[in-house]
Amino acid sequence: MKILYLHGWRSVPGGVKPSWLRSRGHDVSNPALDADDLQLAIRQGQLAYEQQLPDVIIGSSRGAVIAQSLDCGVVPRVLMCPAWKRWEPSRPLRAPVLILHSPADEIVPWQDSVELLERSGLSRELLISVGGDHRLSDEGSLEVLQWACGMLLAGEVLPPDEDAEQSAGRAGVTAVEASYICDSCGEEIVIPVDISEGDSQTLIEDCPVCCRANTIHLWVQDDGEIRSNVES
Repeated sequence: MKILYLHGWRSVPGGVKPSWLRSRGHDVSNPALDADDLQLAIRQGQLAYEQQLPDVIIGSSRGAVIAQSLDCGVVPRVLMCPAWKRWEPSRPLRAPVLILHSPADEIVPWQDSVELLERSGLSRELLISVGGDHRLSDEGSLEVLQWACGMLLAGEVLPPDEDAEQSAGRAGVTAVEASYICDSCGEEIVIPVDISEGDSQTLIEDCPVCCRANTIHLWVQDDGEIRSNVES
């Protein structure tokens, strides 16, 4: 997968997230972006896009604002904790897109991403809860980041339409989302599920909010809905 990764404010190329993606065999372009002049940084991101022609664009924090501002047609984007209230994007947000954000983000509030989707007329389901801070550099968040890129590239995450509620049951779809309530802290957590692994699954996941382990029992219904039961 060819990925254009746009780093955050005061970050530099070669950080944890692009390095991790490279270690998984992806072709990652990670240009240096000016920290003081947003319009210059957008031009730098646009140039990198035109040179690489990536399959997916990832932007982190201020880099998510730059990713939103690119003229990139229908190339899918993954926005990580987008800091759009601090730096104003030059283009409206459009699908295909997924937003990864931690409810415990201490720098960019979770509610900012909820508001961004509402203002853009996009489904709240495009916002995925992951990680325990603003950086989203833990192993679990990195795995979800790679999954999100693959989902978008495969066309399995689409702009909402009349059939959105039934999309999980469509033929050929193997990766969907489920949610569970952490047995320890009570937060609702969204996780990716590979339904090709069977109609009944048991997972052990650390809660991204309180970091306590949960045993999650999942049952895939005939209509594609996933039921869950959780114990600490």
